[in-house]
This record gives sequence, structure tokens and C-alpha cells, in this order.
Amino acid sequence: MIFRLNEHLQFPDPELAEEDGLLAIGGDLSVGRLMLAYKNGIFPWYSDETPILWYSPHQRFVLYPGELHISASMKRVLNSNCFRITYNECFEEVIAACSLIERKDQDGTWITNDMKNAYTKLHHKGYAHSVEVWQHNELVGGMYGVAVGTVFCGESMFSKVSKASKTAIITLCKSGKYKLLDCQVHTTHMASMGARMVSRKEYMAALQNSVE
Repeated sequence: MIFRLNEHLQFPDPELAEEDGLLAIGGDLSVGRLMLAYKNGIFPWYSDETPILWYSPHQRFVLYPGELHISASMKRVLNSNCFRITYNECFEEVIAACSLIERKDQDGTWITNDMKNAYTKLHHKGYAHSVEVWQHNELVGGMYGVAVGTVFCGESMFSKVSKASKTAIITLCKSGKYKLLDCQVHTTHMASMGARMVSRKEYMAALQNSVE
């Protein structure tokens, strides 16, 4: 059963999500609703052609920093110091770049203007963060997401040059700020770096422990 949200800031039990993870429809992208969603393992994922759709997958694709795999070629890139890394210097530019990147088997982007505006508000409130990767003073890669305690819920990343987005992920994992990077759904890109599927129970336990 898919639940329809109203003006009240509440979500149904994530355990009631459909097989594909779809839990609810409607509501809004206010700061309060978004943070309530993330604290309960729920995130929005939709397009301009649909209403707001809220998901809570029964299995979660995550990366524990202690399980991070760095390839030999990636180590050479990191040792070369060809990139400069910053945090939260240009959040709006990062999310805009993420929305423009063409992705395999995806027609258009799910990062709508409403999503960009909503996550920019989250950023100004101190909940959403960006990692920027620079080369020759040009923004060539980065990622953004939402922090819930020591869990970083990664939303999207982009790379204009080889290894730029991986550099952002590695830097975030090595920052010591987070115990878990939530990748939400499986990608070969993240799997190659050590990400794996965990049950909702394991993910929710990590999420709850992150804010204690």
C-alpha cells in the first residue's frame, strides 16, 4: 500500500514500503519534512512529471569507511596532489552540476528545480553539505548529501575529469566525521570502492546510533 501524505509532518512505518521501496506520495520538501524523512531512513526521488515520491528500500547500499577500497591507480592520483578539496564552498554549484550530468539508462534528471531549492535550504540550515574537487581553480567534481549525525546520506555526485568524484568520496570517508556513507541504491561505481548491501534493520540501527 502506498500512503498519501498530507500537511502533517509524519510518515508511515518504513517497513510498509512496497517491494521497490516506494513508501508514500505527496507532501512537500520543507526542511522539517526532509529531516524527518532522513532520520527515518526515507528519501525523496521523483521527476517533474510525477508528484513527490518517498522511498525507503528494504535493503540499503552503504559504504563503511573502514571497508573503503582504494585501487592502485586511485592511490597514484591521490599521491599526485592533482586535486584540491574543499567543503561547503559552493554547494549550489555542486548540486547544479550534479543535475546536468548525463547518466546511463536515465532519461533526464531527478534533481528538479524544487529539489535544488529544497536542498539549498537544507544547506543553509547546516544539514546538507558538499565536497568540491578542484583542478587548476576549476570545479571538476564533487558530491552533496545530508548529514544525520555520523551518517552521511549521499544524494548525488559529478565528475568532469577522471577520478574526481572518487576523490570526493575517499576524502569524505577519510575525514573521520562519518561512520557510514549511505549510497541508497546499488551502483558499480560505489561497489568498486567497497560499498555493499545491508538490511533495513542494520541500516536503521546505524542511523539511530549516529544521533545518540
